[in-house]
Amino acid sequence: MTYSAIAEILVIGNEILIGDIQDTNTSWLCGLINSRGGHVARGTMLRDNVDEIAAEVGRALERGADVIFTSGGLGPTADDLTLAAVARGLGLPLELHPEALRMVKEQYDNFHARGIMAQGGLNPGREKMAWLPKGGVPLFNPGGTAPGVLVRKGRTCVISLPGVPSELKGIIEVSLQDFMQQTFGDGGSLGTALRVLCNDESILEPVLGRVVPRHPGVYIKSLASTVGMTPELDITLTVTGGRAEERTALLKAAVEELSRGLTEDGIGFRERA
Repeated sequence: MTYSAIAEILVIGNEILIGDIQDTNTSWLCGLINSRGGHVARGTMLRDNVDEIAAEVGRALERGADVIFTSGGLGPTADDLTLAAVARGLGLPLELHPEALRMVKEQYDNFHARGIMAQGGLNPGREKMAWLPKGGVPLFNPGGTAPGVLVRKGRTCVISLPGVPSELKGIIEVSLQDFMQQTFGDGGSLGTALRVLCNDESILEPVLGRVVPRHPGVYIKSLASTVGMTPELDITLTVTGGRAEERTALLKAAVEELSRGLTEDGIGFRERA
């Protein structure tokens, strides 16, 4: 199999860890990265604490992540600390970036002209969003005022994005298409599922215990359901990365062996529609 780029996701914000805001960015990013052939190795939630965020960035570097996505903490207020923390974790100073400052000013002017915000221009809080880790590149945010930031450290790329889901998605879809293509190339993901006439994973375990080790390139997982809700459950099979023909061949071989194993153990199944 072709190497799949490894990503980590750091979700930042006290509001998430106290339950005020539900994190949907992680699931969206995981789906996107997996669909492009990447592999999400870890997702971490962190409070708005410079030392903790910086330490986690450093640990992700040590683990060898190709891409570290951060979500949240790019705004104008004192508790928006992500860029300072990323800079510390990478061992870089913060610098005022002229292009980022232009982006911030133009977005505030734009929103003011449209009657969305009371004032255009710059103030100290707005300028704060243009202080980037040295060498960082600002990413245009079509739906908000805080630019995203891309900064490289060795073989690792750190991408800092706003926590507002629409802004995070907008930056990726508008400003990161080339990066996504270069990082994940022509990779992709292929999957299917078998619906088995059994709602007890312990009965499926002997079959899975035989099949799973024989197909290390395929992620095979039984999905438990609430006891008593349904007499069936799904077994999903997913191949990520590599060439399209590789994915097809690996998935086909795993499905065939799993199907034989279920039949031999007297467990009925059908392909999930």
